[in-house]
Amino acid sequence: MTEENVERADALFHALADRTRRDILRRVLVRELSVSALAAEYDMSFAAVQKHVAVLERAGLVTKRRVGREQLASGDVATVRSVAAMLAELEEIWRGRVARIDALLAFDPEQED
Repeated sequence: MTEENVERADALFHALADRTRRDILRRVLVRELSVSALAAEYDMSFAAVQKHVAVLERAGLVTKRRVGREQLASGDVATVRSVAAMLAELEEIWRGRVARIDALLAFDPEQED
């Protein structure tokens, strides 16, 4: 992995590490919502929700656009898919290791010719 890819993965997983940010992402993947509409769903200040949205935006998981005085947020499906691809790659590595362990456990040195 290049340094740029490592930093991107760090930003993505940092953004997804927080429960509130994951919930915000789920909501904006379903439909575009204003930051104020999002803030109304949480027991925290508007500024706190705005900061969560900013973290998601920096990671590329959310895009914002201004319509009048409102900031509308929507989820970026392509970026979510890239996270899924990263996780699939890690799972493949893990499955390969498990397969090698299984082969070692099944090896019987007495059957070797």
